[in-house]
Amino acid sequence: MKVWFITGASRGFGALMTKEALAAGDAVVATARNPRAVIEQIGDNPNLLAVALDLTNEAQAKEAAAKAIERFGRIDVLVNNAGYGLLGAVEEATAEEIEKLYATNVFGVLKVTRAVLPYMRRQRSGHVLNFSSIGGYFGYPGWGVYGSTKFAVEGLSESLSAELEPFGIKVTIIEPGFFRTDFLADNSLSVSAAAIPDYIGTPAGNMRDFGAVEEVL
Repeated sequence: MKVWFITGASRGFGALMTKEALAAGDAVVATARNPRAVIEQIGDNPNLLAVALDLTNEAQAKEAAAKAIERFGRIDVLVNNAGYGLLGAVEEATAEEIEKLYATNVFGVLKVTRAVLPYMRRQRSGHVLNFSSIGGYFGYPGWGVYGSTKFAVEGLSESLSAELEPFGIKVTIIEPGFFRTDFLADNSLSVSAAAIPDYIGTPAGNMRDFGAVEEVL
């Protein structure tokens, strides 16, 4: 039985991976801001531990990892899945929007990874799965700031892979394309509040309009 530690487990890929791991007989530490949402989505299971985790809170990340060890004794697979998107031209994004996005998509990944790695090193085994995106290796208009967070995840992951190999720990980057999840819902996607008229009709402006239509649909 493997023990999975999955962030953003209350919906989307996180919920799906949690269900599949449990169905395979594995144990899952499923984290979300609201752990009750995990139970509502997944249901009760003796191999499921739902834990509250705000990715921007380093102390909470360490506490969640400690709870996983206390319950199951080890962590075999870490899935850094939680994150959200920001739609808008780079110029339209405010400093606050950019900092908030990086706090979750980049610094959150770092905080959780750094909280889990000491246990994996002690085991001399483990696998880290970092969710990036097709936007992590190719820039798209309207997704510049979001894509930059995924470029950061790519660089961190490649370095981690080399650093952790001596300890028997593997690192894999997952780069999803277009999947029918709730990524365009308002709890997964933020749209820059500032809309500069000059961008109307440009690739960035058209992408903003496309995203708004998809969100409504």
